[in-house]
Amino acid sequence: MTSETESTSAPSDTKLKRGITTVLLFFFIVGDTLGAGIYTLVGNMAQDVGGVIWLPLLLALVLALLTAGTYAELITKYPHAGGAARFAERAFKKPYVTFLIGFLMLSSGITTSAALANAFAGDYLRALWPNVPSAAVAVVFLVLLILVNLRGVRESLMANVGATVIEMSGLIIIIAVAAIVIGGGGGDLSRATTFAEGVPPISGAFAATITAFFSFLGFEAAANMAEEVKDPSRSYPRALFGAILTAAVVYLAIALGAAIVVPTDQLASSEGPLLEVITASGLQFPSWLFSIIALVAIGNGALLFMVMASRATYGLAEAKLLPKAFGSVLPGRKTPWVAIVSVGVVSIGMSFVGDVGTLADTTVLLLVLVFISANVSVLVLRKDKVEHKHFSVPRIIPILALICSILLLTQMDLKTWLISGAYIVVGTILFFIARWARKRDYDRGTATETRAIPLE
Repeated sequence: MTSETESTSAPSDTKLKRGITTVLLFFFIVGDTLGAGIYTLVGNMAQDVGGVIWLPLLLALVLALLTAGTYAELITKYPHAGGAARFAERAFKKPYVTFLIGFLMLSSGITTSAALANAFAGDYLRALWPNVPSAAVAVVFLVLLILVNLRGVRESLMANVGATVIEMSGLIIIIAVAAIVIGGGGGDLSRATTFAEGVPPISGAFAATITAFFSFLGFEAAANMAEEVKDPSRSYPRALFGAILTAAVVYLAIALGAAIVVPTDQLASSEGPLLEVITASGLQFPSWLFSIIALVAIGNGALLFMVMASRATYGLAEAKLLPKAFGSVLPGRKTPWVAIVSVGVVSIGMSFVGDVGTLADTTVLLLVLVFISANVSVLVLRKDKVEHKHFSVPRIIPILALICSILLLTQMDLKTWLISGAYIVVGTILFFIARWARKRDYDRGTATETRAIPLE
């Protein structure tokens, strides 16, 4: 992997404020990664692979690193909000493809925010407040995230830094507790190599990889922040690969510890699997404190996915594939406020639909489709030269990522495909509505100049 050096800096043609440093971006990706995936979905993976939770995590890590290489090249080459939608715009020059990829991105962010809102109002909170009104909590939770997001991207990411430290402490506690139990001769080492009964190991591993991959999706969210990064060509690759590898080390330690300390059937049936590690250890650690830490982790993940979705919406508006109102920016704060509020309101509506596991798988399917587009785009755009330095990967990397992505799609169940298909239908309808509005503006002679390609 290399960095081309045709110039020394990235373009600065943006209405947004470039205030994100490498450290803030690193924490953004780490915070987005070390969230609900590991805190809530370990039990789901155990259902598919028993105690061999580390295997789907390794498979998911390979796909994440391959696709991250593609993103590192594309986002440093074209450092603008919009992520894969902007890449598709340049590569394919088809408005429908550009819109659909962007719509899939923002849909995944909305879906995940809603899923995490439900997770926030679930078992971890009920451990503190048994009679919690779940629906009301989810709504209030999302409203608070809207307000934090409106305050500003720097404020959102500074909040993320604090939350990331807290959620990292929770994972370190789990690793330490498991180490104490194992070091004292407790647990059962054989569980870490024992697959689930009645589930073929290969099919179980691939099914669990879908869930595990949900835990490595922070790099797509970060791609939509590139327009607000001070030096994306330098900062993005460092923060990206550093965050993914950091997350992988933590995940593998958690997976091994949980599998060895907690009986597999108990782990597989729990909606708060890491809390089971505390309970099974027999150590005098207050479970209420760990529940609070888990809630902070889940809340942090929801905030970052909402930030991603709002920036993806803003990017589509800038490309004139959504109404220009979605590109409105607050003076002073310079945050895309219409996009933020719209994403938040839809997320509230989605919080009343589906469970965490189903919505997590839906998010993975949506983003794998986006990743396929990005991996094709990076190959098509190899001939496109830019006048600033950018990261570059060998051609084999996106090719391998494409193969892995297609293989992962074959493991998705029908329900997940149906939900994703519904998103595509809605996106298609919105595209033609936007197309009609743009054509009307052209006919009236009121269309404004845009960085996007023409509709015709």
